[in-house]
Amino acid sequence: MSDAYDFSERIGRVEPSATLAISNLAAEKEAEGADIVDLSVGEPDFDTPANVVEAGKEALDAGHTGYTSSNGVPALKEAIAEKLRGNGIDADAGEVIVTPGGKQALYETFQTLIDEGDEVVLLDPAWVSYEAMAKLAGADLSRVDLAPHGFQLEPALDELAETVSDDTELLVVNTPSNPTGAVFSEAALEGVRDLAVEHDVAVISDEIYERIVYDADHVSLASLDGMADRTVTINGFSKAYSMTGWRLGYLHATDEFVGEAGKLHSHSVSCATNFVQRAGIEALENTEASVEEMRDAFADRRDLLVDLFDEHGVDVDVGDGAFYMMIPVDDDDQAWCERAIEEAAVACVPGSAFNAPGYARISYAASEERLREAVDRLVANDLL
Repeated sequence: MSDAYDFSERIGRVEPSATLAISNLAAEKEAEGADIVDLSVGEPDFDTPANVVEAGKEALDAGHTGYTSSNGVPALKEAIAEKLRGNGIDADAGEVIVTPGGKQALYETFQTLIDEGDEVVLLDPAWVSYEAMAKLAGADLSRVDLAPHGFQLEPALDELAETVSDDTELLVVNTPSNPTGAVFSEAALEGVRDLAVEHDVAVISDEIYERIVYDADHVSLASLDGMADRTVTINGFSKAYSMTGWRLGYLHATDEFVGEAGKLHSHSVSCATNFVQRAGIEALENTEASVEEMRDAFADRRDLLVDLFDEHGVDVDVGDGAFYMMIPVDDDDQAWCERAIEEAAVACVPGSAFNAPGYARISYAASEERLREAVDRLVANDLL
């Protein structure tokens, strides 16, 4: 039987998400009865705060089940704008688009800004979906490797300056970083600002992990002089408020950008889910204690892992944010991760998925008991 589908060239440019592929494999093995320590998933292991869940239920009971205005419920957009103003960004509710998850906000941004052949610059290691979204938009990629610099941007600014040019259309900055946990310094972001202004480059500032920061200060790129009119700030509710399955994110940019991106938004997803948006207001306004509790737990787990790896002679670059760590492994990181799940029953993501061969990403969104178990298993199987 012949295949009736003639697939588009653009879909052939990308592969399935490597992080989700590992997570799916771990789920399959667990369904078969295997005891997998899953350190692959980028998802907090905490329940959504009870007051946020209750706000969602109340919104359902109140009948908030229909469409909203395409760009979002006005009260939520105002709450987001107020939150952004707290980050030093001169934000107005009309400059916000509320999306079904941060991924959708990113996708709309790439599609709004990038034409076939435009240059997009990524900072490696880079979250897997940046490359996919850029390719789907037709971009040509240039990359700056931060691995030789402890995954930090500031010592790589000269290399970034050699890469960004007048031909660059878009630079993607993610701090705190997935997959490294690195938090870029204010000096690093000022370097980005100087290059963006000099070469008239737009910048995506993905700040989805900004509430999960330990021994550093988060700086919003759009708060720097000269960046307000050229930055698209991406954020959401999945990580800080443990709301991954609620699918709620947003972008902030100029009125002009929101007007153009809003076209794609209205013709694709229409709007984010009504009652979820109402719960988002509660998350922004009344969950500080829950956020701090989760952040403190992640910090303790990070420190535990650093000590455990040190005991076994494994030197890791310690990030100051998010809940990820890159551990050095064999040159063939794909094979190492396959051995880890098959022999040690520990799920990790190959660093090559983030354009960082020779590393594996682990998520410490797991209990301290399970983290200890994971390290013990890796050691017992000669993987550390």
